[in-house]
Amino acid sequence: MSPRTGRPKSDNSKDTMLRVRIDEETVHKLEIASKELSITKSEVVRNGIENEYRKAVAKK
Repeated sequence: MSPRTGRPKSDNSKDTMLRVRIDEETVHKLEIASKELSITKSEVVRNGIENEYRKAVAKK
């Protein structure tokens, strides 16, 4: 049997997909943030979630 090919499995796989509805202004802001920070739109969203999570935990 030949060895497995393709990308190796990640330690932190991102296998959950989230679909959201956002307005055009928010899409525009997301695109600008992504381009200016040179990161993907998904990374911008994950960073935003992390920031909001930290604020929520700090409130307690």
